[in-house]
Amino acid sequence: MTTRLGFGLPQMRQYSIGTDVPDVARTAERIGYDSLWVFERALFPEPATQGLYNVEGLPWPDSYRNVAEPLVTLALAAAVTERARLGTSVLVAPLHIPFQLAKSLATLDAASGGRVIAGLGTGWSLDEYAAAGIRPFEERGKVLDELIAVCRAVWGPDPVKYDGDLTKIASAVVGPKPARPIPVLLAAGNKRALRRLVDHADGWLPVGMGAGQLAAQWRELQDLAAERGRTEPIRTVVRVNAVHTAKPYDGPDRQPFQGSADQIVEDLVAHAAVGLDEILVDLQTTPRDAQELKEVAAEVYEKARAAGV
Repeated sequence: MTTRLGFGLPQMRQYSIGTDVPDVARTAERIGYDSLWVFERALFPEPATQGLYNVEGLPWPDSYRNVAEPLVTLALAAAVTERARLGTSVLVAPLHIPFQLAKSLATLDAASGGRVIAGLGTGWSLDEYAAAGIRPFEERGKVLDELIAVCRAVWGPDPVKYDGDLTKIASAVVGPKPARPIPVLLAAGNKRALRRLVDHADGWLPVGMGAGQLAAQWRELQDLAAERGRTEPIRTVVRVNAVHTAKPYDGPDRQPFQGSADQIVEDLVAHAAVGLDEILVDLQTTPRDAQELKEVAAEVYEKARAAGV
């Protein structure tokens, strides 16, 4: 079976959000991409208070200085597309009030004819948690658990009832409802997060950092699902943060998905062989503008399909 290919929408500062997002979304759908994706980066602390991914000394990339709000970006794409699914990889869920996020996702799904995929994670930035002011960073797992439960309740039949720590709905009619059940996918790496995924989510959102590592993580997740008696299949979408260069990268320290379109496609072939459902290719960091992004998107898609991805 051919691996589905998704595409990351332009959210960074070199793009004009109001015109480039609809333009790139329409173009990506026309090229043949199966889905369109956004990510969340709420702010850029200056001076830095912690390293990227909470790794001491690892600098935040300059591209994170200006990232458009993900659901607004997806709404712009939804309005000009018909077929492509609309996903988040990922929303930092505990930065959002659970009831409001559930309602926003339901509205977007209803408006788009049932195309939303809710990809959620807990994030890692202490500054983002402080700015959002929902709950402290230490409670992120607990907040995510409640948010998933609130979404299921709000998207389900009326009257909606829920009694949690953050959310209390005595009995209410809440609409619009999603056009169909919205799949919830989680970015999960540690044991506790993987258990949450197996028990409460529809799928998994790993990051492609090497095919061998991805295959090992996938086996671990499948083993855990079997151990916990899960019978529902786990949907999978691998996020690929590509660094495209016009010429091939020939250094000894080349990272996966770094270099020319041909090199990126080589890595796509290796990752597709792991056997997951879909690969989301995010190419937005290096292009100068939307025109260049569209050209790279077309080249990577055509070469990937020609290579059997």
